[in-house]
Amino acid sequence: MLYQNEASWEEIKEFVDEILFQSTQKYLTDIEVEVLRGCWEGKRYEDIAIERHSSYKYIQNDIGAKLWRKLTDGLAVPVSKQNFRQTLNRERIKRKKLKLLTVVNQLELPHHPVPLNSPFYIERYSIESLCYEVIKQPAALIRIKSPRQMGKTSLLDRIFAQAHSYGYRTIRWNLQDVDQEKFSSLNNFLRWFCMYITRELDLPDCVDHFWQELTIGSKISCKTYFQDYLFQQIDSPLVLVCDEVDQVFKYPDISQEFFGLLRSCHEEANNRDIWKKFRLIIAHSTENYGHLDINQSPFNVGQPIELTEFTPLQVQELAQRHQLDCYPDLVSQIMAMVGGHPYLIRLALYHLAQSSSNTSEELKKLIRDAPTDSGIYSQHLRQHLTTLRGNQKLALAFIEVLNQTKGVQLDSIIGYQLYSMGLIKWQRNQAIPRYELYRQYFSDQLDEAKSGGGVV
Repeated sequence: MLYQNEASWEEIKEFVDEILFQSTQKYLTDIEVEVLRGCWEGKRYEDIAIERHSSYKYIQNDIGAKLWRKLTDGLAVPVSKQNFRQTLNRERIKRKKLKLLTVVNQLELPHHPVPLNSPFYIERYSIESLCYEVIKQPAALIRIKSPRQMGKTSLLDRIFAQAHSYGYRTIRWNLQDVDQEKFSSLNNFLRWFCMYITRELDLPDCVDHFWQELTIGSKISCKTYFQDYLFQQIDSPLVLVCDEVDQVFKYPDISQEFFGLLRSCHEEANNRDIWKKFRLIIAHSTENYGHLDINQSPFNVGQPIELTEFTPLQVQELAQRHQLDCYPDLVSQIMAMVGGHPYLIRLALYHLAQSSSNTSEELKKLIRDAPTDSGIYSQHLRQHLTTLRGNQKLALAFIEVLNQTKGVQLDSIIGYQLYSMGLIKWQRNQAIPRYELYRQYFSDQLDEAKSGGGVV
């Protein structure tokens, strides 16, 4: 079983961070990470001290001994340099098993973001920890891109909560909630943007006092409002999470100016210290790329994050959390149909776990019906089908991919759009269907549409 395997360094670091935060409300410091990793790799205190150009006593007494003491307090078991590796692995396994016991009668239909305290959230190891570190940096910018239902919002929720735990002011802004009338002009949009931030910070509205559209323009008025008013009223970093920013791309005159403004604000930190307070997280789905000019990319700076699929080990762990780990080949059969797509995997495991019938028979039925309109993925598939039928170039290119037994060389723009939608993957620079689910479903649907003249 998975839990019998020794944890990786990344897993141990995350576990130690979790233990320390629960007991001290603080995470590992940079020097503690270096010492812990050095010890994990079997190094002596003397070796770690030499590598860091530090004194042996400092590493042993000020860092090492105190770290083991904090872990002893957090775990309520003795921890030392001699036993920490075995102790951390044992306690990590024990806590995971305890979490699994709480899963019964707590199944979650995966149509919404995974709650922060959910046992069904699977970390992608390095991604979460990277985002938590980046957001601590002055003028941080994180760009999260993924097709819909890959776990983008669930990740955003965790970064948001982490930033809040650092004592930062945090604002969540979902652009799907913005009324269409606010996009009538750049000036109207930016004024509303400033008013929204002001309200979320619970400050008096002073937009009119700072706004000078006719003399300095709306973009400079917006920047001035932030640096001369909003930042003066807060004494901690401001983290702005912008979700579903694809909505702005529907208005090209606004999107180019607005995203250019955000980039300018990010780069102001090089000239004005006050802008170091501004931390920005931008997240967007990419399925609307079939309707957008992708050459108007919002940013090419900051930390890019592209969410990846689950690995077989992660799917196995999720199956165990659904109490489904005792069924042979369950993971391989599901992944043969839907790969490691987080939502598609979770939906399959949910239906299997809540079924009262024989799991083996239920799995056969689920796999058989998956690429049809009567299967559990019908809504997901029809959303993609609607996009393809509305864009002839994309549909015809995807039909070509589906009809070839080998990969297809696609136009770079069309290929990027299909890849961004999550419909294809690359194999030696050739496009192939990403999942068997897509191959079977869209081969039928798009061929029917093409023969009947209904692609567009």
